Amino acid sequence: MIAAVQNGADAVYVGFGDFNARKNAKNFTTEDFRKAAEYCRVRGVKIYVAFNTLCSDRELPALAEQARLACRLGADAFIVQDLGVMRAVRQAAPEVPIHASTQMTIHNLEGVKLAAAMGMSRVVLARELSRKEIAYICQHAPIETEVFVHGALCMSYSGQCYMSAVIGRRSGNRGLCAQPCRLNYTTGGHAAEYLLSLKDNCLISYVEELEKLGVTSLKIEGRMRRPEYTAIVTGIYSRAVKDKKPPSADDMRALQAAFSRQGFTDGYYTGRKGPDMFGVRDEEDKGDQVIFATARRNYLNGEFQRIPVRFVGIIRRGEPVKLAAADDRGNRVQTTGRIPEPAFHRELTPTNLQTQLHKTGGTPFYCVGVRSIVEPGLSLPVAALNEMRRDLLAELMEHRKMLPLRKEGEFLPGFRLLNREDKPVVTVSVMKLSQLSAEMAALKPHILYVPLEELKKETDVLAPFLQDGDITVAVRLPRVIFDSEKREVTSLLKTARELGITQALVGNIGHIQYVKSNGFQVRGDFGLNVFNSQTLKVLKDLGLLSATLSFELRYEQIRDLSKSIDCELIVYGRLPLMLTENCIIRNSTGVCACDNFSGLKDRQGASFPVVPEFKHRNVVLNSKKLFLADKREEMSRLGLWAERLMLTTENAVESLAVVKRYLGQGDYAPSSYTRGLYFRGVE
Repeated sequence: MIAAVQNGADAVYVGFGDFNARKNAKNFTTEDFRKAAEYCRVRGVKIYVAFNTLCSDRELPALAEQARLACRLGADAFIVQDLGVMRAVRQAAPEVPIHASTQMTIHNLEGVKLAAAMGMSRVVLARELSRKEIAYICQHAPIETEVFVHGALCMSYSGQCYMSAVIGRRSGNRGLCAQPCRLNYTTGGHAAEYLLSLKDNCLISYVEELEKLGVTSLKIEGRMRRPEYTAIVTGIYSRAVKDKKPPSADDMRALQAAFSRQGFTDGYYTGRKGPDMFGVRDEEDKGDQVIFATARRNYLNGEFQRIPVRFVGIIRRGEPVKLAAADDRGNRVQTTGRIPEPAFHRELTPTNLQTQLHKTGGTPFYCVGVRSIVEPGLSLPVAALNEMRRDLLAELMEHRKMLPLRKEGEFLPGFRLLNREDKPVVTVSVMKLSQLSAEMAALKPHILYVPLEELKKETDVLAPFLQDGDITVAVRLPRVIFDSEKREVTSLLKTARELGITQALVGNIGHIQYVKSNGFQVRGDFGLNVFNSQTLKVLKDLGLLSATLSFELRYEQIRDLSKSIDCELIVYGRLPLMLTENCIIRNSTGVCACDNFSGLKDRQGASFPVVPEFKHRNVVLNSKKLFLADKREEMSRLGLWAERLMLTTENAVESLAVVKRYLGQGDYAPSSYTRGLYFRGVE
C-alpha cells in the first residue's frame, strides 16, 4: 500500500478480512486498515475495500459487520462481485459508494446501465474488451468506468471460471484459486504446452488513448506480488498519466524486470488475439535486484508530493510574524512567531519568504502559491520560518486525518421462506439441435433450453417441442455478448419470437434488460453466480422468473436458502469450467476445427472437452459428467423448482437415455462420473 501511494497511485484496493479474492494473501487486520486508511486520507488517496467474492448466507452478517467497520474507519468505496453482498453492504453502510468488480463479468453497455440502476458508482470492465468496445461503453455510460491496464490475465472471463473449484475444491469465486490454468496441457498428440497461461497485460503505450476514450480509472493488478513490483509499475503508469509521455526503453525494461511471463500482451485491447498472447513466468535476473533495491529505497524513504498548499505571510515591524496555510480540501491553519528584528546585514524580502515556504520536501505537500506582506528593513532567522512552516503542515496533516461522519445501517436478512414440498420438474438444456429427437419430446421435459445461435440452423427438429403445450421452449443466450454483436443477437431473438418462443435464459446481468426489451421473459442461468438468499431477492426485484443456483454450493446451503423465486439446479452434465475469449481450438490447431477437437489433457491424463461458444469463444468442460440420477430422492428435499439436465457432448441417442434415466424410465449411467461439489463443497 505504501509502495503504491508513494509512487503516485490515486487509489488503492485492499483486502480487509476474509471476504476478498485473495484469501491467501496477508490481508489487512483492523489495526492495519485503520492505519492504512489514515495514511491514505492524509495524502488524498482513496482506499477501497475488496468484498469481491461469493458469500454464503451464514457469512453475510459477518461481512456486513466488516463493511460497517470499514465505513467507520474511512473506506472510500467497496468493490463487490456478489449481488447479495451488494445488497448487504448497502444496508450496512448506505453512504459508501459501491464498485462492480470485474468478477461481475460486465462487458457491455447494458451491464453498466444495470449496475448504475442498482446504485453502483463505478464498473470495472471485463479485461477481454477491445478499444472499440471500451470506447462505445464510455461514450454512453451513466457511471464511471475502470479498465485493467497491467498485471495478470486469467484465461477465463473473471467470475466465469470454475476450474479450480470443480477439480480441486478451491474456488476462484471464493478467493482461493489454485491457478490450474498455469499448468501444462496437451492436445491431440501434441507435446505438453502452456495452452491456458496468458502473458501479463500491459497497456502502458495506450494511457493517453484510454483517457481520450473516457475511461475514469486505470487499474493495476498487483495482489500477491512483492511491494517492489507495486512501486515500479505504479510509478511508470503514474508518470505516463501525469506527464502524457510514452514509456521509455528503461521503463519497459523495469516493467519486464518487475514481473513478466515471456513479455507482455495487449492482445485483447488491440484485437490481436491468438497464440502470441501466451507465456510462462520468466526466471528472475540477478541484475534486477538493483531495480528492486532502488524502488524499495525510494518508497520507504521518500514522500510523493501530491497535495497543493497555499501560504499567506504577514511580517510587520513590531508585530509577531503571522503565517497561514490552506490545502485543497479547504482546511486552513495559522500560526504566529517571534517579532522580527531590524535588518543590519540581510533583510527579509517577499522572494526570500517564498523560497522558504516552497521547501516542503519530506511531506506530501507542494507549494502552489505564496501571498505576503513583508515590510522592508526587517530580519527573521531562516530556522524560525522553517519551524513555522513545519508546524503549519503538521497541523494540516492532523486536519486531514479527520474521518467523515457517515450513516451506518443494519443488515436485515429477512425471514427465511419455507421450501416448496412438491417434487422438482425436469428441464433440459442442449448444446446442439442435433441432440433432440421426437422421442425426447414425448418425454415432455418441463422446459427445453436451446442455444440462441442454434436457431441459425434448420429448426424442424424443434417442432414437436414447440407444438406440445406441456413443454416450454426457451432460448439460452451466450454469457458474453459485446455491444458490437448485439445486432446479430437481436436478429436471432426475432427468429425465436417468430417460432413462438417467449422465454430466455441469461447468465449475465448485462443481458437482463436487453432481452426484456426484445419481448422475452427472463430466467437466470448459472453465470449469475447465485450463492445466497440475498442474491435471489435482487434477481426477483429485477423481474426474473427463476434462477439457477451456483454449482459451488453444498447440499445443506441449497436446502437452507430462502427461495424467494423459483430455483433450478444443474444435476447432470459436464460442468463448464472456463469461458474463454481466446479460441483454444484455433490456437492449438491453427484452424477452426470446432467439431473435430479432442480437447485438453492434464498431467493425470484427464481429458477436458473444449466446445465452441458464440463468436469463436470457447467453453472448457469438465472431464467427468455430473451424475445424480440415483440421488434424486435426496435432491428432491432441497425445495427446488427444477432440476436441469445439461447435455453437452452427448449425441441424440445418449441424450434420450439421460432424460429417460432421470424420469425413472431407464438405467443409463456414464462410465465415469462425479457428484460435483454438492456433497463436498468448496473452500
